[in-house]
Amino acid sequence: MDSGLRSVLSKNRPIKILIVKLSAIGDGVHALAFLDVLHRNFPRAKIDWLVEEGAAGIIEGHPAIRRVILSKRKSWGRRWVEDRCFGAVFREVSSFIKDLRHDRYDAVVDLQGLLKSGVLVGLSRGNRKVGMSGGREGASLFLKEPPVRVHYHQHAIDRYLELASYLGCRWDRWDNRIPVSGRDLRAVDQMLSGDGFMGGDLLAMNPMAKWKTKLWEPELFAALGDRIMQDFSCRIVFTGSQEDRPVIEKISTMMKIKPINFAGRTRLKELACLYGLCRVLITTDTGPMHMAAAMGCPVVALFGPTSPLRTGPYGSKHRVMTSGAPCSPCFKKSCEHRSCMRDITVDRVYDAVKAVLLPEENDILKKGV
Repeated sequence: MDSGLRSVLSKNRPIKILIVKLSAIGDGVHALAFLDVLHRNFPRAKIDWLVEEGAAGIIEGHPAIRRVILSKRKSWGRRWVEDRCFGAVFREVSSFIKDLRHDRYDAVVDLQGLLKSGVLVGLSRGNRKVGMSGGREGASLFLKEPPVRVHYHQHAIDRYLELASYLGCRWDRWDNRIPVSGRDLRAVDQMLSGDGFMGGDLLAMNPMAKWKTKLWEPELFAALGDRIMQDFSCRIVFTGSQEDRPVIEKISTMMKIKPINFAGRTRLKELACLYGLCRVLITTDTGPMHMAAAMGCPVVALFGPTSPLRTGPYGSKHRVMTSGAPCSPCFKKSCEHRSCMRDITVDRVYDAVKAVLLPEENDILKKGV
């Protein structure tokens, strides 16, 4: 077995590489580290990225990517079943497959490891098709080489970098910052000023998640937000999707001091800009947590059913809050008691936020001075 791309492909000619990472937002942010390392090792490579609509905003405009190939799998399925647009969907899918097969790649890299990515890897044209161990739904059947062995007790970023190492890459640093523009920053500034924010410290809260088992109680977020704004003379901005607005508005009505509600108002790049302006993000285990970490914003993350070792915020500046429940992590999407999240107290989260905002005071307490 060849030890990696470096021994096969020259850094001095424009090789072609396709990254297949379709979803989700957090996974896309993690994969930016892999992209950066790949680009540093093969600076003349023409790197394309195959992605689904929901995560495309993370990578669009990235200077290391030549072409973004967009899969509209979910919308195609919806239009096929609900709208019965058979002809239009068939033509769009045919055009997509033609676009996917336009180039013959020196390497196709499957970072997803699911059937939906494996099929597309199989349809693509590549001299080498590689992926990681642990693939599900038969994804490894579409590879041309045995899956690269990775360990799932380590963080997702480290698993992706194991694959980069297999491909012959070496690095002493990497960057997974989301590329944003001046237009994105101006849009965020205009929204903040429109909500009466005139400057000062800004803290973000992202209270929602797709799994119900990942949620913290709305009244706990409200109590925490009031305490933080009162003690630190800052403003709280809530983030989330349009579907999250009702719950976030409910939290806002419980609060004594009115927060800013950005739920459903930002594109992904604008959300990344916002987090780059914030002193800290308090969040459940969800994609925006990884966006904030990538933008250099310290994160206080609330974990219950999932493992922070695998998917927590990457880096030492962040704080992970757990209840210590013996059943955690269970990776269940439904639970009768959800004690792993409910037993995380406002006081503990507040102390974690305070340690981020006032690190000098925290250091003194640790030293016992």
